[in-house]
Amino acid sequence: MKHTSPLVAALFVAAPAFAEQPKVIDANAHSTGMGWDFSVTIEHPDTGWDHYADGWEIVGSDGTVFGTRVLHHPHVNEQPFTRSLNNVMLPDGTREVFIRVKCSEDGWKDSGYKITLSR
Repeated sequence: MKHTSPLVAALFVAAPAFAEQPKVIDANAHSTGMGWDFSVTIEHPDTGWDHYADGWEIVGSDGTVFGTRVLHHPHVNEQPFTRSLNNVMLPDGTREVFIRVKCSEDGWKDSGYKITLSR
């Protein structure tokens, strides 16, 4: 019978689990008069209530959060999935925004997904 040294066993137990972050795979925006409607498609290997993509935000280039979409449940069997956020008010002259995503286990992540706005 082969035995593993306590040090080697401790290394395997102590190694952090690197969960996959939510990923924006598509997003668009369209002007609705004074506000903007956003549609964002996210992919994430949701495993259930302990680990799932639980939100996304519309963020300006200076870090200002213009709108937040809370995702209230896991999407284990619906990947990728698309959700919308309507009537988001943006300052006049805003030409681009970014999508930031959140995971229940790992928190907020700057996805780097940029949306160029045009009226």
